[in-house]
Amino acid sequence: MTTTKSLRTAALPAALLSAAALALTGCAADPSPSEPTSTATERADGNRITLTYDGGLLVLDDDLRVLTDDAVDGFTRVNPAGDGRHVLVTVPSGFRVLDTAADPALTDAVFPADTGGHAVVHGDRTALFADGTGQVTTFDNTELDGAELPDTETTESEAAHHGVAIVLEDGTLLTTIGDEESRSGVRALDADGKETTRSEECPNVHGEGAVQGDVAVFGCTDGALVYDDGAFTKLDAPTKYGRTGNLFTTDTSSIALGDYNDDPDSEGYLLHQIALIDAASGSYRVADVPDGVGYTFRDLARGPEDEAVVLGDDGALHTFDTTSGELLDSFPVIDPWEGPAEWQDAHPALKVAGDVAYVTDPAERRVHAVDLTTGETIASSDVLPGVPNEMAIA
Repeated sequence: MTTTKSLRTAALPAALLSAAALALTGCAADPSPSEPTSTATERADGNRITLTYDGGLLVLDDDLRVLTDDAVDGFTRVNPAGDGRHVLVTVPSGFRVLDTAADPALTDAVFPADTGGHAVVHGDRTALFADGTGQVTTFDNTELDGAELPDTETTESEAAHHGVAIVLEDGTLLTTIGDEESRSGVRALDADGKETTRSEECPNVHGEGAVQGDVAVFGCTDGALVYDDGAFTKLDAPTKYGRTGNLFTTDTSSIALGDYNDDPDSEGYLLHQIALIDAASGSYRVADVPDGVGYTFRDLARGPEDEAVVLGDDGALHTFDTTSGELLDSFPVIDPWEGPAEWQDAHPALKVAGDVAYVTDPAERRVHAVDLTTGETIASSDVLPGVPNEMAIA
């Protein structure tokens, strides 16, 4: 277990950049008469929506018009970089920086990572996890300009695994414990890289977030693990098996929203309950979504009043009070849809920015913007060049 600090990591070696370039120059989707024209604005106003499809990467403006369409090889993940402008695109050589402002463009800046996995933003620090090595790379996202990489700090895990890390406001790095076979918990390292404490009471740890008071929450197959004021606390799920693998948090609520599965033998990816984990009171509540409605990990978000937002397979957005679990409202948006055969398969996805929920509609090759304060669909894209899959908002 070592921690090293690097000075400014400028351009990657030519070989790595060439590999990244090759990965991003695969065959694009065939053009069609309904494909929107790729244009660019002189300046960036409002949100930028980044979408992936099989073979491509799109950037849309606030009116859901396509600004750019870049060729990308195969299934690609995208995550906000944390500065409100850049998006991190997972490529074979690591995390490539996409600049979404003004004239959106893929830059040559790549954070190196062997099998890049989770990218977690908290405050002005972003943590990148390389599943192939277990290495964690963190940086100040306010220093990201796309031309060259900011100073980075790297931390080595005890073994490579599919992991995640988050940096708290006091500089504490929380990073998962595991190996290629299993994951067991989380350890805490201080700003100097020294381990201060750990907990291995979180089987199959996956999913993270920081709630009000800079308290971190992680998902487990039997509950949740909370880190607060230098100590870990385990919160048990209400059922013996109760897996939460994705968490959605805000800095104005002590409650983390999570997906929830109480059946280890369940088939498919549709879920029918949500977890409401209150790190302040230590309560772990499970709430049902409307009867007969299912969702996947891509279909959860937090609304402008910290409410839980769920995109159901009935095609509607459903909002819930996170304290009581009560259903607040439902807004129809798209047609009913079926769960994916594999999690990577394109299926409707949800992201929220401010008052607006963005919903992808793979069946129609569109994306819609919904005002969560009224339930009104305020914008819809033209037919996109490909079936939308992953989405990130900047």
